Amino acid sequence: MTPKKINLLINCQWIIPIIPKDSILKDCAIAIDAGRIIGIFPQSEAAKKFTADKVEQLDNHIVMPGLVNSHGHAAMTLLRGYADDLPLKPWLEDHIWPAEAQFLSEEFVADGTQLAIAEMIKSGTTCFADMYFFHNAIAGEVRTAGIRSQIGFTVMDFATPYGKGADDYIHKGLALRDTFKDQPLIKIACAPHAPYSVGDKTLGILATYANELDMPIHIHCHETANEITESLKIYGCRPLERLNNLGILLPQTQLVHMTQVVSEDIALVRDHGCHIMHCPQSNLKLASGFCPITEFIANGINVSLGTDSAASNNDLDLFSEMQTASLLAKAVSGDATSLDAHATLRMATINGALALGWENEIGSLESGKYADLIAVKINSINQQPLYNPASQLVYTNAGGQVTHSWVAGKKLLNNRELCTIDEQSLIQKTEQWRNRIQGSNTIR
Repeated sequence: MTPKKINLLINCQWIIPIIPKDSILKDCAIAIDAGRIIGIFPQSEAAKKFTADKVEQLDNHIVMPGLVNSHGHAAMTLLRGYADDLPLKPWLEDHIWPAEAQFLSEEFVADGTQLAIAEMIKSGTTCFADMYFFHNAIAGEVRTAGIRSQIGFTVMDFATPYGKGADDYIHKGLALRDTFKDQPLIKIACAPHAPYSVGDKTLGILATYANELDMPIHIHCHETANEITESLKIYGCRPLERLNNLGILLPQTQLVHMTQVVSEDIALVRDHGCHIMHCPQSNLKLASGFCPITEFIANGINVSLGTDSAASNNDLDLFSEMQTASLLAKAVSGDATSLDAHATLRMATINGALALGWENEIGSLESGKYADLIAVKINSINQQPLYNPASQLVYTNAGGQVTHSWVAGKKLLNNRELCTIDEQSLIQKTEQWRNRIQGSNTIR
């Protein structure tokens, strides 16, 4: 039998394909052609079955799907460390929004997004959901880097350097959708900032567009206790109930944070099939509260994982986020079996893909799916001895051990070196932004 010619064959010590659930494969190979996975085979069988243009020999690695960062504000990476150790309301209203009013521009967004993408690629993320402004600049950086992204066009009822108000944001967002609707690496979502920053009329309009265009809704929700208090005072109901009344809760709705939750909230999320974007480190740093993810999961609700922005985290390492998520779930639930290693890996891969509507294309290593995958070197001193590869990935901060990354079969990281981004040039641009912002006398 003549071997089949393919583009890429990856031989590796361990494979965690995510699907089938909880499976770990040893000494296997992944066959890839035309950007998609053909299948996973024992290495001896693959050597007879295929002849590849390129063979990657990864003898001390775990190969797994690329991570899906389901919530962030990439450009805000330029504000990493800018206003630390503050609660959400003063952090946002007294520091972040004023800084954005002064510096927000297409250049700021392009450079900040490139910085975020570089960090995410080097720590294992191959797909991210973004929520910010100057979306064409974001899309440009996504396409140049070769990463995958859901770009949410932010909508608020007040002006910023990007838009005059809700109608302007929506007009620009719908134009963005028309521009990128056929791009394989990009999805467009409408992203009302939060219930407290978007009025009823605007939310109703967005619900109509989301329904008609089958467009995702990405929104911060129930992030702090104060948000609930203010909603009860102004609207006479909790934010989630208000969103439900306005038609915002849909099967494609992505609810970010959800730290302030009662049983009625869980029922609303479950009954409408919404998704939860869990950002544990940002929630902890801003003292926003604890998302009860074990209760959501017990109710059959899909929970994915996000970092939020580097301005409130302060990193975009989803492996670090996994460790925090698992440990926090155990502490909050009082159950050491909560969110085990495999469940945590699913949260950062297939659950994120499901939340973004990409579950048939990415999130697991299955035949026919895009070859979005990463390799993690597993022979460092802090990862020895190796008993359980899944556990080692979640609990030993493996982000710095990611050596290779591919999206649709295109290599983005090779032996820790970025393939599509000039790292030194990026660092120089970042230093220039720091000098500009630091010299403005707005930094606390």
